[in-house]
Amino acid sequence: MTKKIKIGVITSSRADYGQLRNLIKLMKHDKKIILQLIAIGSHFNKNRGYSFKEIVKDKLKISAKLKLKQSKFGPKDISNYTSETLKGVSKIIIKLKPHMILLLGDRYETFAAASAALFHNIPLVHLHGGEVTSGVIDEPIRHSITKMSDIHFVANNIFKKRIRRMGEKEKNIF
Repeated sequence: MTKKIKIGVITSSRADYGQLRNLIKLMKHDKKIILQLIAIGSHFNKNRGYSFKEIVKDKLKISAKLKLKQSKFGPKDISNYTSETLKGVSKIIIKLKPHMILLLGDRYETFAAASAALFHNIPLVHLHGGEVTSGVIDEPIRHSITKMSDIHFVANNIFKKRIRRMGEKEKNIF
């Protein structure tokens, strides 16, 4: 019997969940995968419509939730929120013991989750690396996540080349 692989999929907002939804559903039905869906970030924000309800509506089991409040968005507030997210995701990793973690994008919650995976030596799969959003914080966060990641899924060959130029192995970029 082949051992199942535990894949922690981290979603932090309605935006990334919308892009991950079909992949998550495929993983849920794959007999070789134990899906560990981890909901963090703005999914639990009243002002953002409690988007975790979309996950529940899709009949997906949330393996772990990280509910943190963020009402201010200054540099100190974002730093503290990111720190609390890193600590919370670290606790989740210790509890769930995923074999790998899959995440998407460039939000600071995603950066914190990627950092936690790195510190726990959990292989990281990153979707949508190599993209460009000049002049905003998203770009250095995305590139940092790319450098922490082991496997990269990109949207096109331009982004693939950019990640390759960052020093990532060609064989790990899809």
